[in-house]
Amino acid sequence: MNIPFSPPFIDQAVIDEVLDSLRTNWITSGPKVKALEYELLNLTGSKATVCVNSWTSGAIMMLKWFGVGDGDEVIVPAYSYCATALCVLHCGAIPVMVDILDDFTIDPVMVKSKITSKTKAIIGVDIAGLPCNYNELREIVNDPAIKSIFKPVTAKQSELGRILLMSDAAHSIGATYEGLPAAQKCDVTIFSFHAVKNITTAEGGCICLNLPPPFDNQEEYSFLKIFSLNGQNKDAFAKSKGANWRYDILFKGFKMNMPDICAAIGLAQIRQYSNTLLPLRKNIFLKYCAAFKSYDWFIEPTGKDEIREGSYHLFPLRIKGITEAERDQIIESLVNWGVIVNVHFIPMPMLTYFKSIGYAIENYPNSYKQFACEISLPIYPQLSDPEVDFIIESVIGAVHQVVEINKLVKVLS
Repeated sequence: MNIPFSPPFIDQAVIDEVLDSLRTNWITSGPKVKALEYELLNLTGSKATVCVNSWTSGAIMMLKWFGVGDGDEVIVPAYSYCATALCVLHCGAIPVMVDILDDFTIDPVMVKSKITSKTKAIIGVDIAGLPCNYNELREIVNDPAIKSIFKPVTAKQSELGRILLMSDAAHSIGATYEGLPAAQKCDVTIFSFHAVKNITTAEGGCICLNLPPPFDNQEEYSFLKIFSLNGQNKDAFAKSKGANWRYDILFKGFKMNMPDICAAIGLAQIRQYSNTLLPLRKNIFLKYCAAFKSYDWFIEPTGKDEIREGSYHLFPLRIKGITEAERDQIIESLVNWGVIVNVHFIPMPMLTYFKSIGYAIENYPNSYKQFACEISLPIYPQLSDPEVDFIIESVIGAVHQVVEINKLVKVLS
């Protein structure tokens, strides 16, 4: 067999929705984006949703909206994709990295220990689709002692009166927390709709707003729509309606809007998501767990616990007691057998750029520990039962082959 890692879900409904955009001759931001934002409101129960052209764009925009800038600090996990820290750096601020828990989520105890008067935001990352411990993070940002050292320097910061709590929910659309959509747990939650995500728009993202009083989330939505379009007070769709060409630039904005041709893909997928696409992912996740649980090398990932249920975006297989080199040997065997896998993620302090600016993986031992033994298996709705069975057989065979051979080598040496 030849099993790819994560192809996009493209069915006739997706094709029809994209063709509808093409036939209307409207492919930039317009009615499809509005329709997708409406579907996202329904899915997440958020107070407002703003579609943008990537997760990274959305994160930069929200940090800028909050006034994060030179000399400020934003706490992030060391174990994440680079965009989680790059969005901070692009604002001129400093990413303060902390270690993770065994379930891959940011360690709240470490977060609290790193808060200073310069801390303006915390970004939790829902690795593999599992929400962070947002109740604990909310307690931290609302702690009177923590609030007392918060030093607002912009109107938005004064209005909130505390550290901004953001969720890097690139993996976790559809995840729940205490029975409610997990997006409601943070001030700002940002999804990614990159090609490999549970819902894709080829490239894209969405900002979910759940700001507390005295913020008016609808007012902020209106501002962010303009902010994402160069500060222009009228988008192209509005300008196309009759003699409506005159526009103004109200402030220095960004060009981060999502086009309709991209929104059309996500619109067709999101309508099938809760009832079809997400359950199919969950079934594969559970099948993997059932197949591997009898092996003493298997570390079961958390798909669901007492208060959280993830989106089953990844199946982060971890193999007990192996080295990074042995993990890589297992991956090579799987690829040779036709199963394409991945690793999520290389901790940021191991990457050349972050090492060059002073981060060192030795300061984040659990991030390295989880990385060294992790292999992300294919998990997507199009996988057939025979393909899942083949992946399971291949994993068991590859682990046995590598681990047993290396044991023998050690004995003989």
